[in-house]
Amino acid sequence: MNTKQKITIRLAGYPPMPLMIDSKTEEVVRLAEKEVNNLYANYLQKFPSKNDGEVLAMVAFQFAKLYFTNVATETAAEQMLTDFEKRLDEILLKVE
Repeated sequence: MNTKQKITIRLAGYPPMPLMIDSKTEEVVRLAEKEVNNLYANYLQKFPSKNDGEVLAMVAFQFAKLYFTNVATETAAEQMLTDFEKRLDEILLKVE
């Protein structure tokens, strides 16, 4: 059963943001909050001349890059498994 709960996250020093989430996703949401804040703090130190918006854009880009890298990896893995299954079927059909 999916139960909803209200949580509050704080990102990059901005005002708290209330969210309604499924209870089972809270751990992932909290981890995402933590990692965004860590990356934001790192970029602020690395690039002190950048304003908050530029730093947040860099954080967003980093997470988008990670997301699309994972999508490409998953797509490649699915194709490899499809090819493997096809080849295995061919081998098994030859044996019978």
